[in-house]
Amino acid sequence: MLRIAHLSDIHFGGENAAAVEAATAWLALATPDLTIITGDLTSFGQEREFQSAQAWVRRLRGPVVITPGNHDTPYLGLLERLTAPFARFQRRFGPADAVRWTEGGTKVATINTARGAQWRWNWSKGAIAAAQADAALTAVGGTAEEGLAAVVCHHPLVEMVGGPMTGRVRGGERAARRFCDGGVDVVLSGHIHVPFVWPFPYGDGRCYAVGAGTLSVRERGAPASFNLIEVEAGSIAVTAQAWTGGRFEVWRTWSVPRRERP
Repeated sequence: MLRIAHLSDIHFGGENAAAVEAATAWLALATPDLTIITGDLTSFGQEREFQSAQAWVRRLRGPVVITPGNHDTPYLGLLERLTAPFARFQRRFGPADAVRWTEGGTKVATINTARGAQWRWNWSKGAIAAAQADAALTAVGGTAEEGLAAVVCHHPLVEMVGGPMTGRVRGGERAARRFCDGGVDVVLSGHIHVPFVWPFPYGDGRCYAVGAGTLSVRERGAPASFNLIEVEAGSIAVTAQAWTGGRFEVWRTWSVPRRERP
C-alpha cells in the first residue's frame, strides 16, 4: 500500500498554530511514504512567512513534494511580483514548476498554476499552459500497474460543484481532459480550503480530482484538515482528518476504484 499525506494552504502568518503542531505530530507517527503540499504555504509571500514555512517543512519526515500557490508571491512587493514572483519560494523549496518524484512505480509531477500577474483583475485565479500539462503527462506516463500517476497543482482544474470559491483556471478543462485521456490517476490541489474527491467528467471517469483543506484560520465552512491518501491495487481511499480543537479525527472518507492499466 502507498500512503500519501496531502496538505495545503497552511498560510504561515495566519496559520492555525495548534492544528499545525498536531498535524506535524500526527504525521511523525503515521510515517507516510510521501508528503505533498499543494501551495499557499504563506499568507502574503513575506520573507518571515517563508522562514516559518521552511522551518516547518524541515520537521516533516520522509520525502516532501511542494508546489506554490497564489499566496506564495510577494503581495506587497509589486516589482518583485511582476519580475520574479516565485523567487522567494524557489530559494527555500526549489523549482516552482516541474518537480518530479518517482519511487516504486509511482510517478508524481507538479505544475505551478499560480501567476504573479495576469491579464484579469483577480490575480489569485489559476492558469495552466498546454506545455505545462504536456510536460507533466510525459513525466508520469508509463506508470506501472501497481504505481500511481499523480499530478500536483494548487488550483482545482475544474470547479468543484458547491465549492466555497472558484479557481477559474485558464486552460484547466483542457488540461483535465488531457490527463484523463493520458492515464493520470489523481490530480491533487488545494486553494478552496475544503477537502473533496470527485471524478473528472471525461474519459473513463477514473481520473480523480482530490482537494485538501486548510491548516490556517481561514476556514470556509469546513474545519482545518489534511488528507491521508491510501492507494491499493484496485482502489484509492482518501480520509480527511479534521481538527476538533484538541486532536485530529476522521471527518470525511472517500473510496474510489482505480482504472486497470494494460
